[in-house]
This record gives sequence, structure tokens and C-alpha cells, in this order.
Amino acid sequence: MNNGLIKLWHEYKSFALFVILMIIFRSALADWNTVPTGSMKPTIVEGDRILVNKLAYDLRIPFTHVSIHKFADPKRGDIVVFDSEAADTRLVKRVIGLPGDIVEMRDNSVTINGVRAQYLNVEYRVDAIFAIESYGGMAHQIELAPTGVSRFSSFGPVKVPDNRYLVLGDNRDNSADSRVHGFIPRAEIVGDARTVVLSINYDHYYLPRAERFFRAF
Repeated sequence: MNNGLIKLWHEYKSFALFVILMIIFRSALADWNTVPTGSMKPTIVEGDRILVNKLAYDLRIPFTHVSIHKFADPKRGDIVVFDSEAADTRLVKRVIGLPGDIVEMRDNSVTINGVRAQYLNVEYRVDAIFAIESYGGMAHQIELAPTGVSRFSSFGPVKVPDNRYLVLGDNRDNSADSRVHGFIPRAEIVGDARTVVLSINYDHYYLPRAERFFRAF
């Protein structure tokens, strides 16, 4: 039996090492995540597989959240991937409030440190309202419910604590983010996302959306 295991190891050790290195790579350097909900629409849609850069902010010990070197901190506007203890799952949201910021929202209009974000190119459709939300160097499209008002559309003002971040989904009226789960601890953030690797259309026989492959956002 032992000789059989040794022979098997010699035959497949290269493959086994490849698998081990791939697992370590995905844990510490880069990974891809499936997005199952529409909370980040229109930027990221259901069925997108996004590339996660796990070296964007930290070099971590593989399979842990222990940082051994910090490269940078999340910036306002970054789309971050984090393992939320409050939600008990991995989430993808956009950073809106940085540590020390005072943030409030009134009827889906965000104000940070007393300065209101600008809302440009507002487009009214039957099923949704779209606009470009701009604040400083941050600019991205958001989606709102047709009425423009929901139980999520107003909060604060609140001050973001040290080592915490306030995150929101781009689909503002359909996102369980900091308005539900609270401020996000810095240690929970595992990386940022800037590219859709591939996309599957759940509503059309799970066919691929070729136009979204390797699409930067």
C-alpha cells in the first residue's frame, strides 16, 4: 500500500504542487468572485465574475486576514471585496466614507464633510433612475428605484470611526451595505475589483455575455 502511494505521488506530484500553488495564489494574490445579486448595478450585474486584486491594499498570510505588509488604504470610490462578519458572507460594495468622514444621505443625495455630491446625466426610465454621482475624484453611475425614495434613501449624519469604512452599493435602493451592516472594519477588506472577467446571463439560459468579458469598470 505504501509503495502504491509513493508511486502515485511520483506520478502526480507536479499536478498536486500546481493545485497547491494555485490555491495559495488565489488566497494571497488574486481571485475571482461571482456576483449573485444586483446590489452593484449598473456597474456590476448579476452573473458577472469579477477579478479581485488581493495585493491592492495588503500582503496577507495565505488563508488568513493577517496583514504582513500594507501597500495602501482603500480610497473613496474604490470597489472593495470584503468578508463581512456582520453579514456572514463575502460582499462587494463601493467605498464612500473614509475614516473620520462625516457622511449623510437625504433622498439618495450623499453629503460628505458638508459637501454635497453632484448628480449628473440624470436619466428617468420606467423601471429605474440612473445618474452619475460625482464627488472630488470619484465619479460613477448609480441606479435608484423609480420613485427615487425608499427606506434606504436617508441616514445620518454619521462619523466614520478609525479603521472603518462606509460602503454603499451602486444600486442604492437595493443593497444591504453599511446602512444595514454598519461600518466595515479595515481588516475585513481582502482586495479591490476593477474588471469583469466573464459574465453569465441568468435570465437567458445561462448564456455568456461576451460584451462584458474583460470589461473594466
